[in-house]
Amino acid sequence: MYKLGPSLMCADLGNLESQISELDKAGVDFYHIDIMDGNFVPNFTLGPDFVRTVRKLTDKPLDIHLMVNKPENYIELFADCGADMISIHEEATAHLQSSLTKIKSLGIRAGVAINPATSLDFLKYVYNVTDYVVLMTVNPGFAGQKFIPAMYDKIAELHAFIQSTGMEIAIQVDGNIGAGTIPKCREAGASMYVLGTSAVFNDAGSIQDNVANTRKLFN
Repeated sequence: MYKLGPSLMCADLGNLESQISELDKAGVDFYHIDIMDGNFVPNFTLGPDFVRTVRKLTDKPLDIHLMVNKPENYIELFADCGADMISIHEEATAHLQSSLTKIKSLGIRAGVAINPATSLDFLKYVYNVTDYVVLMTVNPGFAGQKFIPAMYDKIAELHAFIQSTGMEIAIQVDGNIGAGTIPKCREAGASMYVLGTSAVFNDAGSIQDNVANTRKLFN
């Protein structure tokens, strides 16, 4: 089973309500919302007020990706905004295990995100409190980057590790996910796909057509 989640960082924020309506009609599975602090990554993006607004516009799950230092300080804030899933970066916190445990204690799915050069070794200590892994296939911070080819092997390595645990942990891929990268990501074991300018928010077709064409890649 695979799930598609548009990255709202790439949406036309001036037409957010209409675009979310189109995406809902297209049958997307979740919405991915990047929160950047200008410190952990060299960019600023969305915040709690934006999440509250999106929560009013859709019943789809909201996947909050905290690209911030000390994310443990913001878990309750985004939980109160209506998050259904929260992922935090392994590189951004000294308290990964307790932070993931805190997310789960709030009834929210807990995700751990990792940058392209980060080893997977730490997962053997937190997999039992992890619902999904966000494997960055570009360096986080900006849309429009090229997929890093070495990440195909990393997805496969992660998939093999998850299978060895016997746990149901989803692999989410984020960064230049589209027609040129989805087939190999799927073959390697990814199950959740964050879609931005490469797949949905472009001029190749309408939003609904772009989502439909993306789904065809899985048939």
